[in-house]
Amino acid sequence: MNTIWQWVSGNLSTGGRIWSAAAPALVLLAYTLIGLVVYVVRNRYSGKFHDEEMDGRGLGGLTTARMRHFFAWLMRPLWQTLANAEVPPNAITTLSVGLALGAGVALAAGRFSLGGWLYLAAGALDFLDGRVARVTGRASTSGAALDSVLDRYCESAVLVGLAWYYRDSWVLFATLLALTGSLFVPYVRAKGEALGAKLSDVGFMQRPERIVVLGLTTAFSPVLEAVLVPSDPRPIHRIAVVGLVAIAATSHATALQRLAHLIKSLGGSATTDLRPLPKSIVVSAVATAIDFSFVWTLVHVGVVAPAATALGCVAGGFIAFTLGRAWAFQGSRSIEGKRQAGRFVFVSGSSAALNAGGVAVLLLLPSVDYRIAWVVARFVVFATWNYPLLRDYVFAPPVRGRGSEPNLTPALGERNASGA
Repeated sequence: MNTIWQWVSGNLSTGGRIWSAAAPALVLLAYTLIGLVVYVVRNRYSGKFHDEEMDGRGLGGLTTARMRHFFAWLMRPLWQTLANAEVPPNAITTLSVGLALGAGVALAAGRFSLGGWLYLAAGALDFLDGRVARVTGRASTSGAALDSVLDRYCESAVLVGLAWYYRDSWVLFATLLALTGSLFVPYVRAKGEALGAKLSDVGFMQRPERIVVLGLTTAFSPVLEAVLVPSDPRPIHRIAVVGLVAIAATSHATALQRLAHLIKSLGGSATTDLRPLPKSIVVSAVATAIDFSFVWTLVHVGVVAPAATALGCVAGGFIAFTLGRAWAFQGSRSIEGKRQAGRFVFVSGSSAALNAGGVAVLLLLPSVDYRIAWVVARFVVFATWNYPLLRDYVFAPPVRGRGSEPNLTPALGERNASGA
């Protein structure tokens, strides 16, 4: 009992910290390896094990179908025990939230090993509750709704705990990105399914993968810290940082991947066509290089960064227009050159103002270098303003039937927009 309290409180020696983080993994590894041997023998003499519910998850995620079937078989004794004991599925669901809340508190207090293993246990319970509900005949739409909503609370509790721990570090930014990404991924899927699109097969960083990555990286991070900085009372937990950055990047990539698939499956118009994007990126890179050379020069002769940014946009604008018109969007074949030039002046002028404003806002943050502010502002303005306008306004193909009556029939998304 004293050893358990020492682990919870973190009052352990360097060896104790390493052992406390690795011991649960050794137990799970032993259970998995023994189960794998039994599983292989069982499949050889009784045929391949097949779990129909795992097929319902789709092909998305990082795991393969074989891995999922093996995991379902490995967890079978647990959910069968709970089902035989007639444990209510909703109690399992709510317990997973309690463990996730405990994980968040532990992580906020710097007990990463404890927090990581509690989160993995909460994820396991999230798998078990559905199985128990279906086996015992207690599955219901209300239970599914409860489970889905509480899943979001579980992830949020853990990431909020990490945000508190990293509140004075740059890692807070990665944590907040991971938090928003973990919320957007299921939201896009739910919105797509409400509109009749299947998105379970789309995306590589789904919830099971996020649980495993975040749980394992936080659980094992004290091992490396105990070796590198054994006397640091508040280490950065490098392995956990890697996991957070990975989830921050891949969760948003998955959400955008699902969004693109959703738009395509709903019959997105030509305005969602991304085919010119690679060429546009090349054009933007060339123009940006010229742009930055002007900004760097102007800043070093005493011009303030926002003003230098605006002037740099003008300098790179001519290159962007010329290459974009002749190569990326082939606009010279669609709209008169004068009209394109006039529209490009509007885009360039507004882009210069937006970039200058973005740099000015970012420089309000402490210790932000003007070059980092410039890169971030350029990326955001290009993705949200420049590219859509260049594609659909400056170099857009001519609209046929310009004088025809507009289609006033509301789009499917507009008919279902209420309550979204």
